Amino acid sequence: MTTTKRKIELHLLPVLRRQCRGSARRAAAITAKGLCFSLLIAGAFPHLAAAADNAAQAFIPSYPMFARESAAASSIVGARPVVAHPPKRANFERERASHAARYIANWVVDSDDNHSMPFAIVDKTDAKVFVFDADGRLRGAAPALLGLARGDDAVPGIGEREMASIRPGERTTPAGRFVASLDRNSQGKEILWVDYEDAISMHPVITTRPKERRAQRLSSPTPLDNRISFGCINVPLKFFENVVRPAFTGTNGIVYVLPETRSAREVFSSYDVDEHAQLHEHAQLQRANQPAPAPVSSARARF
Repeated sequence: MTTTKRKIELHLLPVLRRQCRGSARRAAAITAKGLCFSLLIAGAFPHLAAAADNAAQAFIPSYPMFARESAAASSIVGARPVVAHPPKRANFERERASHAARYIANWVVDSDDNHSMPFAIVDKTDAKVFVFDADGRLRGAAPALLGLARGDDAVPGIGEREMASIRPGERTTPAGRFVASLDRNSQGKEILWVDYEDAISMHPVITTRPKERRAQRLSSPTPLDNRISFGCINVPLKFFENVVRPAFTGTNGIVYVLPETRSAREVFSSYDVDEHAQLHEHAQLQRANQPAPAPVSSARARF
């Protein structure tokens, strides 16, 4: 019996080894066949059946365990927490500002549309100017005088014309985003160029025309009488010297002139920071909730 047992072992073990080098499915089938064979001969050779069973267990690879571990790891990766970034906002301190001015200032800070440069917002409807540091902190605000005519577009070529030839209906302060810098005009007075091509600047209020009462218009409590200029933005002298000049000294900046006949979204391609944050958070949640990738099939894996 010992000799017969040894012969069967020598025959069965190489077969099991060769089959385990194939796929897991074939290995399982061969193992089952070996176990069935051992059961058939168990009555006559009980010790041989036990040996065959032990040999089969020793060569069964644990592919199902590998697949479960891979699926668990994938689910952990797919369940990573979503980190929502709060929207950035401009700091108006306690200054009163219209919804339109806050909307654009917040968008500028949140999107970095000012490219880390100081910026100013000209609210034509409220006839008011706000000047901010690069990070969106308010440096100061003041009333302003604006172009006599309502409108958001400059007449083509108006910057090359004599002032006497500019009709009242053409005296607009154009809306838009302008790269601004300090300079001096033809009289040697310091100004902030807003739109050089159309000869639009921000400067201290002009008082050389008494009939226009520009200083009094700036001091009035209503913006209804602040439309008087040829298109330039007049501000109080102290505001220009203490706020505008320090903010733009040694650097360019951005001036945003708000529209009055079109929407801010149309002019600046801007967005509401709260809506933008909600959309961004929703997109992150969708990505996080995508199903985990399917684990590698053990039947196709290579070992």
